Amino acid sequence: MDAATERALRDALGDALRTDPADRLAYGYDNSRREAMPDAVALPSSHDEVVAIVRACRTSRTPVVARGRGTNTTGATVPVAGGVVVSFERMNRIVALEPDDRLAVVEPGVLNGDLQRTLATVGFFWPPDPTSADYATIGGNLGCNAGGPRAVKYGTCRENVLGLVAVTGTGETIRTGGRTTKGAVGYDLTRLLVGAEGTLALITEATLKLTPRATAVATLRALYVDVGAAARAVARIMAQPATPCALEFMDGEAVRLAREIGGADIPAAGALLMIEVDGDPASLDASVEAVAAAARGEGMVQLGMTRDAAEAGKLWAARKALSPALRTIAPNKINEDVVVPVSRVPELVAGVEAISRESGIAIVNFGHAGNGNIHVNLLYRDDDAQAKANAPAALSRVFDLVIALGGTLSGEHGIGIDKRAFMPRAIDPPTLALMRAIKAQFDPDGILNPGKLLP
Repeated sequence: MDAATERALRDALGDALRTDPADRLAYGYDNSRREAMPDAVALPSSHDEVVAIVRACRTSRTPVVARGRGTNTTGATVPVAGGVVVSFERMNRIVALEPDDRLAVVEPGVLNGDLQRTLATVGFFWPPDPTSADYATIGGNLGCNAGGPRAVKYGTCRENVLGLVAVTGTGETIRTGGRTTKGAVGYDLTRLLVGAEGTLALITEATLKLTPRATAVATLRALYVDVGAAARAVARIMAQPATPCALEFMDGEAVRLAREIGGADIPAAGALLMIEVDGDPASLDASVEAVAAAARGEGMVQLGMTRDAAEAGKLWAARKALSPALRTIAPNKINEDVVVPVSRVPELVAGVEAISRESGIAIVNFGHAGNGNIHVNLLYRDDDAQAKANAPAALSRVFDLVIALGGTLSGEHGIGIDKRAFMPRAIDPPTLALMRAIKAQFDPDGILNPGKLLP
């Protein structure tokens, strides 16, 4: 960043521009544990200030990296090219809450958990609910198209955003979508920007589609002798009409960790499914029985059910503690969130087990099985030279397996830095070329989050 750009940013932001090394360091990393030092940190309070930031940076071709709270696991918010990190922590207002139209208008710095608690007071929720909801921002959720357990029934961010206000790489303001759930006017730029990881535009306002909260919920816990039996049960559950609102999978090692580290009251098992069914009291029993019938089958050893919110909460707390718990075992774990068609989940699980055996690397699997979105965690330590050396090839084999099964590289974590090199395996050359052309149209100077997403 040159002196003229810094002066322009200072004129626009005053003391909301931070250049002290200690301030910059705090915004140079995310949950991928990658680090890079930005030249400055901008803390805008309004859309107009974001416009001013982008225009000042465009003049000198200074990189601009949008940031929420840094919960991303792929390095998507690490400023690898330096430049200005734009943190939206001060743009954290719920601008409008309109239950009659089932929508909320929010700024990108609103925390997902804070929004959910506000919506609960009027009987609604916003379906995306990542594990990091209490400290992840809506803007960050939109950047990587976050989902979470409820996506199996209610969809990811893309299915739950009506419209956006954003600033392109040229400093122009664009408005996409609107306030209605139906619309057939032009290209769907809203869905394009969601999941773009800040490479096309900086989102400054989002109109979110809300969903009424169910009045009755039941949580089922099914234990299986091995992961194959649980994976086959997932396919059966998703092949019948009653759709669960969450269908989570844990392999045997994940069950052990949930019990020993997460404090869950779970017997030892080869695999576990957590199944949540919601609806109204009149229809819930029938839905629960249909899902339970599908869960039963060869290899199931126990099926329990609760409608007690506190008891269900303990199960979910243990599930959400899994990813952090794995870092206590393997600080350098590789955490991928691959997706395959639900019917291919048994093959994915079997294939990953084979890769684990052949590579000598422990692999723990859990995740949103109802979408075929499995979090594959390759565990190794720096002091295990052989496992460390084998990890890249094992990861490459996992991705090859996923693509061979008709799947793709990420369900909700995004691409960031970590998966860029694998993009040509998932996307063919003409499609990648079109993506690059779209990037050039939104951001002709390449200043928005350079070095991310596209290979």
